[in-house]
Amino acid sequence: MNVEWMVIRGSGVVAFSLLAISVIWGLALTTKVLGSLAKAKPLTWFHESLAVGAVLATIVHMVALSIHDYIPFGWADILIPGRSGWRPVAVAFGVVGFYGLTLISVSFYLKRWIGQRMWRALHFGSFGVFVAIVFHGILAGTDSSEPWMMALYLGSSAAVAALLIVRLTRQDQAPGTRPAPAPAKADTIDRAVRHAAESVGRQWEPDRDQRAAESLARAHSEVATRGHGRPAGDVEPETGRAL
Repeated sequence: MNVEWMVIRGSGVVAFSLLAISVIWGLALTTKVLGSLAKAKPLTWFHESLAVGAVLATIVHMVALSIHDYIPFGWADILIPGRSGWRPVAVAFGVVGFYGLTLISVSFYLKRWIGQRMWRALHFGSFGVFVAIVFHGILAGTDSSEPWMMALYLGSSAAVAALLIVRLTRQDQAPGTRPAPAPAKADTIDRAVRHAAESVGRQWEPDRDQRAAESLARAHSEVATRGHGRPAGDVEPETGRAL
C-alpha cells in the first residue's frame, strides 16, 4: 500500500468524522441538550472549526485522488457530478456533498450579509450534505466493508436522526406566544399600597388608598393583556439573543 492510497483513505475518514461531529454538535447546540452551555461562544466556534476542517480534509482527499494512478481521476471527474467513469453515482454523491459542505462552511462568515433567515435555510441543508456523504462513503469507500467503518456510519447517522427528531419535536411543542403574566391578587396590591403609605409617614386611608389599589390592579391587568400574544421567537444558540 503506497502513501498516496493511505492519504486518500485517511483523509476521507477524517473528513467524514469531522462532518459527522460538526452536524451532531450543531444539533446539540440548537436542541439545548447541553443546557446553558449552548450559549457559550467557544462551543459555536468549535462547531464552525469542525466544518472548516471537514472541507480541508476533503480537499486533501480530492488532490490525492487526482495524482493517484491506480484509478485515473481527472479534475473533471472530481468536480463534475456524474462525470467519473468509476462508480459515477457514488462519486457524484461525494461531489455534491463537497459543494454543499463548502457553501455551509462559508456561510458562517457571511451571516451578517446574507441575514439570519438565509443562514438558517443553508444550515438546514447540512442534513442533506450529511446523507450524501454517508452514501458516498458506503458506495465508494474502500473501508466500508470494515466493521469499524460501518459502525462509524451507522452510529453517527443514528445520533443525527435522534437529535433531529428531538429538534423537530421541540419546535412542534414550542408555544407560539409568551404566556401572559398572572394577574396580581387584590390583597397583594392592598398590602403594597399600605406599605407605601406607611413608608412616607402617614396612616392608611381606606377611601383614598383603596382607589389607588384598584388603579394599580387595573394597570397591571392592562400590562398583562398587552404582553399576551407576543411572538416568542427563536433564540440564537451562539448568542442567546432572540431572533
